[in-house]
Parts: sequence; C-alpha cells; structure tokens
Amino acid sequence: MSDFDIRRLGGRIGAEITGVDLGSELSETVFREIHAAFLRHQVLFFRDQDIKDADQLAFAGRFGPLSDPHPLMRTLDGAPQVIPVDGEDQRADHWHTDISFTSTPSLGTTLRSVVLPPYGGDTLVANAAAGYRDLPRELRQIADRLWAVHTNRAEQPRLGTARGDAVREAFMATEKRAAHPVVRVHPESGDPSLFLGGFAQRLLGMELRESRPILDVLQSYVRRPENTARWTWRPGDVLIFDNRSTQHYAVNDYDGHRRVLHRVSINGDVPVGLDGRTGYAIEEDDR
Repeated sequence: MSDFDIRRLGGRIGAEITGVDLGSELSETVFREIHAAFLRHQVLFFRDQDIKDADQLAFAGRFGPLSDPHPLMRTLDGAPQVIPVDGEDQRADHWHTDISFTSTPSLGTTLRSVVLPPYGGDTLVANAAAGYRDLPRELRQIADRLWAVHTNRAEQPRLGTARGDAVREAFMATEKRAAHPVVRVHPESGDPSLFLGGFAQRLLGMELRESRPILDVLQSYVRRPENTARWTWRPGDVLIFDNRSTQHYAVNDYDGHRRVLHRVSINGDVPVGLDGRTGYAIEEDDR
C-alpha cells in the first residue's frame, strides 16, 4: 500500500494509521507493521472506516482470540463479543483498565464510533509505562513491591438516571476481585508499567484509608498530560489500545446527547510482576 503511513500524535503515546481499509483483509506485511506500531505507541487511531461489526471482529481477531462475553455488561443480540458502549447506560468518566478485576484482563480493546454527539465525548488514553518511567527512583522502588486489589465495585460513577442506576446496579451485583502487581511487565515488549486505574481499590495488606494516598500519587504520574492522547471522534473512526500498558477515560461532557461506540476486546493473560509472580482471582474465602 503506497499510502500506508503511521503518524505519531505525541512523543509518548498515540499514532494515527492512514492508508488502511479495515473492511478488507489486511496482508501479513501490513498487519505486522500495525502490530509493531500497536506495541510502540500503545493506542492506534483509524479515520474514515466504513465497516460493520463483522469487520471490527475480524480486525480485533488478528491480535488474538476474542474475549468471551463481558462478565458484567450487556452485549449485542447475536453478537456476544460486541458491547454497545452507550452513554445512556453508563459513562466511564474515570481512569481505568478494562476488567482488571479479573485474573486475565483484556489484551486490548477496539472501539468504533456508531452514534456520536454533536460535541464532546472524547476518549483519553494514558501510557502507564511512561508513568512508571516518570516515577522518582525512591517511589519506583516502593511501587515495585506493591500489589493491588481490583474490584468491579470500586469507583463506579453514577449517571443519575433510572436506566443508568439499573445498569450500575447490575454491574456491581456480583462482586469480582483480583490481586495484581502494581508494576506489571508487558508480555511482549518487556516494559514495566503501573497496572492500576479506577478498579484498583486498595493495596494488598493495607486498609483503604492507608492505600488511597499511595494509589493517588502513583496514578498522578500515569495521567500526566504528556503521557496522554486525546481523540475527538468522527463518523467512521476506530481505535485500538493496549490494555496491558494503558488506562483510558471517556469524557462526560456531551450533556443529554446520544453517544454509542461498539467495543470488541481481545483475550489477555495473567499479569506478571517484576519478580515473576502472577496475579490471581480472589475467591470468597480469601476476602
């Protein structure tokens, strides 16, 4: 493809891919370049894609097996691997890593614009590996030894509507917890990153009141402006982010307008810490 190009959006995260039709079958050569860019830039953006759910599923499937239906969110009838991210259901205006409250959080997530508001509704993605690199040496040494308890009941924003309250209640009805190293080693690049986000409720072995100040300090390094990319959606846009080394945030500034994205995620693996220990689900008896 003579017009294939990778355009960096910032020095630390994000690139736009041009000259690619995600509705066609990508050659191995082109996909290898996209995959390398995915690992390097953490989040990739594609404009002007005239595709459907089947095309999105096929593209996401090139990165690995697709996730089973989300354990807590509704999926499309007849397409259980597609989640309609609907602003009338919930608005994820908090930094988070997808399903980090499970033992195997997603490898990555694709999002496709379906219905867009006339303004607002941007998506922010933060480079958690850059956040780790920014830590002062003394703070990094502390983070290297910490583990966090992630739960679906942590930091769930309220939408304030009957439908939103019902979706929130369903999301939190069955409690899921997992313990993961605060510093996760990327299974492909080998880079360490801060594996936290809004589902990280407390530090293992500490109470909530003891954990919160430490978690807030570590999080502040991830969400530094220079470590983030901000995407303003247009019709036909698609993005994919590396869920193993990023966090993301949906900006809730589009008032009562509709915003619907279709989400397809890729199966992940168990997070591994610097010492080689692996994350695990917390069973009822362990709580």
